[in-house]
Amino acid sequence: MKMIPRTFFAAVWLFSAGIFTAEAQPSNAVATAPVFVPDYTHANDPLPDGVFAWDGLTKAVDATNGQDSAQFAFSLTNITAANATILAVHPGCGCTTAELPPVPWVLPAGTCGEMKFNVSLAGKTDIAGEVYKYVDVLTDKGTKRLNLRINVLEPPTMTAMTDEQKLAGIMAAKVDRQAVFKGDCARCHLKNVEGKFGRPLFDALCVICHEASPRATMVPDLHNLQIPTSEEFWRTWITAGKAGTLMPAFATSQGGPLNDLQIAALAAYLNAANPSRVTNAPAK
Repeated sequence: MKMIPRTFFAAVWLFSAGIFTAEAQPSNAVATAPVFVPDYTHANDPLPDGVFAWDGLTKAVDATNGQDSAQFAFSLTNITAANATILAVHPGCGCTTAELPPVPWVLPAGTCGEMKFNVSLAGKTDIAGEVYKYVDVLTDKGTKRLNLRINVLEPPTMTAMTDEQKLAGIMAAKVDRQAVFKGDCARCHLKNVEGKFGRPLFDALCVICHEASPRATMVPDLHNLQIPTSEEFWRTWITAGKAGTLMPAFATSQGGPLNDLQIAALAAYLNAANPSRVTNAPAK
């Protein structure tokens, strides 16, 4: 009989030991939770009745002309016996944004949820009447359109100031020329300036004093200045005003409401609307 080398038995023993040792060791494999993949098959189909109960498909809110935004909230309930999933929301325009849980948003049977929408009105002071927006809600059962209606109201009429109130305002401005941007004064002197430039900014911020009828005697007539003017002249006055007078500084760096771009646009408008009437006298 042919002898089997000892090295063969040693190799078999090591191989067997390795198998049993491996079986005895805990596995390093990581169990991965199943990934939820929503069903998009019917996402673009009309959402059938009997899936969600909505508190309304059309909502209306009132907004004052000059208001920054309008807010809406819609509630929904899953009235089926299974999960229903919100896949996405698609506002009809860029001025409408949505607030809701991360999507895909799974609503188990019988549960409720809420979606909020914000329609930006900043800078849209020329709109009036009814404004319509919409949002399409995509679900795994179909799509539903929600309608948003904004009733844009005319701003309330400002009550004319009495002589006593005007005098009180002048006295306050003499103590602190930035007072027009504080307290009750800010309602007139600081309203609706965000997003405005040029003529609209002048109308919102400057007309109340410089185009008032009657205009206060200490407020100059911008159409008949007896000194040389230029775009740089207007920019300097708007930015820093003039200490010791009622003219405030409008730059944000000095406590005013206007950024550099607004100041540049307002200076350009004033320079075009009020050409210099004096060309040979030195600027003061």
